[in-house]
Amino acid sequence: MQEKKTVARRSMVVIAAAGLVLVLYLLRLVHLQLVQGDYFRTKATRTTTYARTITAARGEIVDCYGRSIATSTTSSNVIVDKLLLGDNDLNETLKELVQVLQQSGESWNDGIQLSQPDAAGHYTFTDETENDTRKLTILKETLKLQQYATADNVMAALIEQYDLQNETPQWQRILAGIRYQMKQEGFSNYNTFTLAENVSDRTVATIRERSLTLAGADIEEATVRSYPDGTILPHVLGRVGKITAERWKVQNADGSYSYPLRDAGYAMNDVIGSGGLEEAYESQLRGSDGEVEITLDANGVITEQKVTVAPNPGLTVMTTVNRDFQQAVQEKLEAAILKLQNNYSPTNGGKANAGAVVVLDVKDNSILASCNYPNYDITGNYNEYLADTDGKPLINRALMGLYTPGSTFKPATALAGMLTGNNTAEDRIRCTGTYTYYTGYSPRCALGGGHGGTSLNVSDALRVSCNVYFYELGRRTTVDVFSAYAQKLGLGVKTGVEVNEATGRLTFSQDANYTPSLDIQAAIGQGNTVVSPVQLATYASTIANKGVRYRTHLVKALVDTNTGEVVQAIQPEVVETIEDTIGAFDAVENGMVRAGQSNGYVGAYPYTIAIKTGSPQRSEYYLLGGTRKYYTNTMMIAYGPVEDPQIAIGIVIEYGGGGARAAELVTQIFDAYFFEQSGSMSPTQENVLLP
Repeated sequence: MQEKKTVARRSMVVIAAAGLVLVLYLLRLVHLQLVQGDYFRTKATRTTTYARTITAARGEIVDCYGRSIATSTTSSNVIVDKLLLGDNDLNETLKELVQVLQQSGESWNDGIQLSQPDAAGHYTFTDETENDTRKLTILKETLKLQQYATADNVMAALIEQYDLQNETPQWQRILAGIRYQMKQEGFSNYNTFTLAENVSDRTVATIRERSLTLAGADIEEATVRSYPDGTILPHVLGRVGKITAERWKVQNADGSYSYPLRDAGYAMNDVIGSGGLEEAYESQLRGSDGEVEITLDANGVITEQKVTVAPNPGLTVMTTVNRDFQQAVQEKLEAAILKLQNNYSPTNGGKANAGAVVVLDVKDNSILASCNYPNYDITGNYNEYLADTDGKPLINRALMGLYTPGSTFKPATALAGMLTGNNTAEDRIRCTGTYTYYTGYSPRCALGGGHGGTSLNVSDALRVSCNVYFYELGRRTTVDVFSAYAQKLGLGVKTGVEVNEATGRLTFSQDANYTPSLDIQAAIGQGNTVVSPVQLATYASTIANKGVRYRTHLVKALVDTNTGEVVQAIQPEVVETIEDTIGAFDAVENGMVRAGQSNGYVGAYPYTIAIKTGSPQRSEYYLLGGTRKYYTNTMMIAYGPVEDPQIAIGIVIEYGGGGARAAELVTQIFDAYFFEQSGSMSPTQENVLLP
């Protein structure tokens, strides 16, 4: 009986306890559903939205007929996406991705100038360029290290910062480089990181096959610059690439730093134009980025992606250059220099090794061709070109090269003399072979014994390039006056071309080395005067236009990439006008025409071409029979047909051995021009065509 009571009590206790638990559970359930129901309902259905940038396609650079010179093609990039990574270990994901890249021989995005560890586990800095040194400074600043910190100090800080203590030294170096670069490029939920660019199909396939295990990795289609022919205009195109440390973080005069590109809307991993047209028209080529909105649920799963702002591609930059004509002139320049090399002897003025040609449309000074020799392929190995210290193919001689113009300067002296009343077209100066005005200084005429005591007018003097005539005219006119006129004509001043160009300089009485005799040297294109090939072409065009100088330019129009409509057409711009009421330009043209007629190549050409040669001495010399002989450059300006000028040309050939040696090249350039204009025969071919 007692046992039954005990069992009953125990049962009641158990029931009471169970009832209490049930009541507590019900109360908790009521609390969760009624009191906190809204909170948990919101939490269960809560989503997070992130906005991501869609990079706009970069605009093209095309020739005057719309044919591509620099375009964009699609490539595949390996990216790391923090939204896809979730709770997975970033270092492990990166290791697996690097192994995939290594198997395909691909490189990856590494931001530090540190070597792999040596056998003793020590590191060295690998900075070689000024840019590398700047990046290393930023690296130490970011790690809060002193600038005297060693490579081992830097690596130790990276290992600690990115929790790499358990990795092998090789993996520590690889992961540290990637992780640091990720930080520099702002890797976050809002910003993916490009680990490798333009990877192979094999790499793409491997990563997509492992998509379930490679959390955070993805393949992204991107656009990269490509060139149908990398030898067309490489010196003026410029390049595109990731923003450098110098351009991203700029030190101000007071020691503080500013971030102009960030303030302009760039991210550090964006590409940007550097040099040439790519930089000059960066804002137009860049376009406007779009935006995609990505929504994640409470578990971090992407539930929706929608484009909220569509990207707009950059504008197309249409140049004034005819791609085929550019290529033809480039080939002719190379052939002319190689021909001079083949005919080289120690007694003919030097072995031609480099040069440049610029061809302008006389009607508006648009550049039809800008050629350099040696040329290079923009898709080639930049470091190899940089290492070529003999040919120096990366130098833009056409726009940046500066040369003594020699006798090509004489038309400027002639015009200044006539337009200021220091002589007329018919005034004569007698050449005896030696100029004797100065005591103790008697420069000679370029023609051996001179011109036999002949009295020459301005056209005669230009035809035979008489130094004595221009010595006297230069002395009368004075260096400040004829140099000022030369600037109006386009020498020693910026021409207006959209990319970097050299200013050059002329000779003035304020020069530190000035003496009165410098007037006569400058009058024949010597002295302190140096000019560029594009200035020579501009100068020739101004003479052809009888004193009207247009702004020289490379860009014809900006075009909407989507519709093909012209957004902005570049209009001819007159920057200088020289008044001529006495026929000074006609007299100069007459002399230049006669100079052309005296030349075997130019004189035999079906159309009338005005030329002026120049053979300025270089500082280098050789000995001939015990006599010191100075090497000379080949300089020439030309325009034509004189009856209706269409093109103007500036030519420089280093060590060319004299101005007349460019005459055949001039006729070949006119051939190429008329061939492109007509689409068939050139004037020197069997069927002569009218312009």
